[in-house]
Amino acid sequence: MIIDGELFGPVKVGESFWQLEDQKTISVLLTKSDEMNWWRSLVKGGPEIDTQKVEPEPSKLSDLDPEMRSTVEKMMFDQRQKQMGLPTSDQIQQQDLLKKFDFSKMKMVDKFRNLP
Repeated sequence: MIIDGELFGPVKVGESFWQLEDQKTISVLLTKSDEMNWWRSLVKGGPEIDTQKVEPEPSKLSDLDPEMRSTVEKMMFDQRQKQMGLPTSDQIQQQDLLKKFDFSKMKMVDKFRNLP
């Protein structure tokens, strides 16, 4: 199979590899820049992948690097919060910032006071 065309999305060049197998097959591993989203196809305009049929490899949170683990845990928390109708982590953070803000020290300005 020859792959010809523009890849569906950007890849991490430093984390992508190829190797020769059986002296006749080249195996290519492309690491997507955005590993959280599925590509619809390998190349733009290519045959679409039915992502409903794809079964991801089972993995444990402990297998992930700390940054990815933190991202996945946040996504899982936010998903549970949404299902229960509760605020997401970003919404909670915004609420906390508003609680810390002292509105009593704000000065109200009447923009229309000096209009003709």
